[in-house]
Amino acid sequence: MTEPVTTTKATASAPSDAVVRISGLSKSFDGRRVLDDVHLEVDRGRIVSVIGQSGGGKTTLMRCVNLLEQPDRGTVEVDGEVVHQDGRTVCRDLARLRRTVGMVFQRFHLFPHLTAVENVVLAQRTAGFPEQEALERAVVLLRRVRVAHRALALPEQLSGGEQQRVAIARALALRPEVLLFDEPTSSLDPEATREVLGVMRELAADGMTMLLVTHELPFAREVSDHVVFVDGGRIVEEGRPEDVLDAPARARTREFLASYRTAS
Repeated sequence: MTEPVTTTKATASAPSDAVVRISGLSKSFDGRRVLDDVHLEVDRGRIVSVIGQSGGGKTTLMRCVNLLEQPDRGTVEVDGEVVHQDGRTVCRDLARLRRTVGMVFQRFHLFPHLTAVENVVLAQRTAGFPEQEALERAVVLLRRVRVAHRALALPEQLSGGEQQRVAIARALALRPEVLLFDEPTSSLDPEATREVLGVMRELAADGMTMLLVTHELPFAREVSDHVVFVDGGRIVEEGRPEDVLDAPARARTREFLASYRTAS
């Protein structure tokens, strides 16, 4: 018999202000269940980190939030609007959803034939922003992530860390309500990882709502309001970083953390 998820969240006195609310989410690929009855909320201004082994369903969960993957069952609600329910997309405006939810991928996904600044401008142009306004905002954002000096470089001329920071600028360009990060440092060397985590720390300090999948457990401990351990497509344990990472209640969580420390 499957034990219920262990939750160590403090009881909130104020009503939830969830930017992302996921209820009963399930997803299968070729008959294999990769998400199984997942329930998760990300409140405005909060940072939620999702941890767990590779292949545990974390990336699929992220992709279901902005409908890059279609869930089989359950409900996805973004910024107060139900966008997917029981296998059907019910979002009335997918373009608005894309503006509301920014996403930073593992592999950057920059257009190789466009310069750094053009990659950031393109997202805004597609959303209907005036060209000059889009260009000015792109420059501001590249400066914010400390790659303005590389604005005219093509992706192949950028380091991995620079490419990921351009990708963060692109995700910020449409003024999203929440940013999704899918293992943003997994392809980076230690120096580039520090650069990208530095930018993410600044976003956290500025109050950006973030849902991130990460193997950087010290970083998750530092910036997160809430940590979620996913294993086998289910949420096994969730709560405050100090509870989940330092004093986990579930044996499976303890096993995962022990294997992480051994590998580190």
